[in-house]
Amino acid sequence: MSETIDTNKYVELTYEVIDQKSGQVLTSVEFPLGYVHGVNAVLSPQVSEELEGRSAGETIEVPLDCNRIFGPRDESLVITEYLRNVPEEYHEVGTAILMENDRGETRSFLVTRKDSKTITIDGNNPLCGREVIFKLEILLVRDATDEEIEVGGKVEEGPDIALGPGIHEMMN
Repeated sequence: MSETIDTNKYVELTYEVIDQKSGQVLTSVEFPLGYVHGVNAVLSPQVSEELEGRSAGETIEVPLDCNRIFGPRDESLVITEYLRNVPEEYHEVGTAILMENDRGETRSFLVTRKDSKTITIDGNNPLCGREVIFKLEILLVRDATDEEIEVGGKVEEGPDIALGPGIHEMMN
């Protein structure tokens, strides 16, 4: 009998986020996402709830109204500025820019548009205003180790780096 997803189970899965209107895949993970269910809140509560009781090999689809998760779009978070006023490293569409307000609060903005004179950045979550389908493929479900429960995910050993002759003496 295969294990089912429940609190303190280590789960690995892949997912796609699909726009309900267009059917376009908005984002997907290239490598499996691993987490300890009920410990690490990497997924929205609605998605986590839908995963409960599921097993490896299952694929589920969870419809989500992103307005309920991220709130409605806030057009005051969309800023268009002249290119000459923006550092060149931020001139590429898709670049994330971390900005801080006068109260020390930070927010991530994304460069969404660029023309010959201006650049537009948007502080809204890219899924704001969308209805999506979260399609998840469950790859692995097993008991999490105590250490995985403590950190909320898989614990991997670092590489075993052997110091060559003479290196040890140089470090002392």
